[in-house]
Amino acid sequence: MSIAVDVLNYSLVAILAAISVTWILLIKSMWITFRDSPFLDRFAPRPHNNPKVSVILPARNEEEFIERCLRSLVNQDYENYEIIAIDDRSDDRTGEIIKKIAQENPKVKYVLADPKPEKWMGKNWACVEGYKKATGELLLFTDADTTHSKNTISLSVSHLLSENLDALTVIPKMLCLDWWTKITLPVLSTFLHTRFSAIRVNDSSKKTGYFFGSFFIIKRETYSKVGTHEGVKGELVEDGALGKKVKEFGYKLKMVRGEHLVEAVWARDLVTLWHALKRLMTPLYIQSGKLASGIFVAVLFLLFMPFPLLVYSAVFEPVSESFEILFVASLISSGLVYLASFMDAVKGLGLSAKYALGTPLGSAIIVGGFASGIKNAKSSKAVTWRGRTYSMADTPQDAISL
Repeated sequence: MSIAVDVLNYSLVAILAAISVTWILLIKSMWITFRDSPFLDRFAPRPHNNPKVSVILPARNEEEFIERCLRSLVNQDYENYEIIAIDDRSDDRTGEIIKKIAQENPKVKYVLADPKPEKWMGKNWACVEGYKKATGELLLFTDADTTHSKNTISLSVSHLLSENLDALTVIPKMLCLDWWTKITLPVLSTFLHTRFSAIRVNDSSKKTGYFFGSFFIIKRETYSKVGTHEGVKGELVEDGALGKKVKEFGYKLKMVRGEHLVEAVWARDLVTLWHALKRLMTPLYIQSGKLASGIFVAVLFLLFMPFPLLVYSAVFEPVSESFEILFVASLISSGLVYLASFMDAVKGLGLSAKYALGTPLGSAIIVGGFASGIKNAKSSKAVTWRGRTYSMADTPQDAISL
């Protein structure tokens, strides 16, 4: 029996060693991303005209955030722009708030979206409804729970035109409104700073293309040629899918940091956090069940398993040398997970370092949310988002290059 336990322990040590090496590489990549990613307000400006910008703002059940967002948009220092605010058949006061601000400011145009057709995701439909009303040469897509500094539009236009880009997306400051998100997002966004970092997106030799739905500006002609949001109408991660298409079509896309200029809410409470996690994994499973399951197992071991293995080895450490070695290996790997979470909390999200202490629980929430996303991917109620429930069983997904 002791031989079998030793074999198991040494096998776990080998796995933890691989996990530790992976985390060292991830932390290195994250540090390089923080150090080298370009910023929205750091570029060499060149003379350009001031084309009309259509801000397309889809909103469904956003009464808590929509007014603050619109107030930040109507106070921009750029002059030649309009705001197309789309009420996506909200069940709350969202439409009333948009109408009120539209009456106060002629830049704001209220649009009531037509009923969503089958096989469309709600936000994608609302974006197309706004596009139909837009008259600008440039289209700026943003979310209703986003706020903008007064020079955000002027900086994005100047950056886009000065560098002859076709599209520009801005990394916002991710606001964490509740304790659950504050302990979970630092762990999760470690991967955002690696797989979907500005370094990879801006590298023309990489296939990675990605938009932050909270802010991307794109030439009208480019948006039309990649198929608009109609081309990604069934995608759950529509911003990732659209950014991917822009890159695949050979257009010039750039991702920049703008945490000091744009703020966006990622999740609002434990319920929306859970659904957000499911929303990340479900399209991956629809796209490729086997590979998504493999990714889930990798995430399980990378994020979560070092912690129960640390407890397991600590309890039985006096039993044999294999437990002592396993304890050291699990301590190192757990420490690296904590380090990554600490770095992202402080450097990436602007949170207090104390929230990194909740890393084991945050990791468990991520694993649980991903597992739920896989379990329910083929069900009639795979995803609930902004008061709508979607079945994804017959809806192909191609948001992320696996």
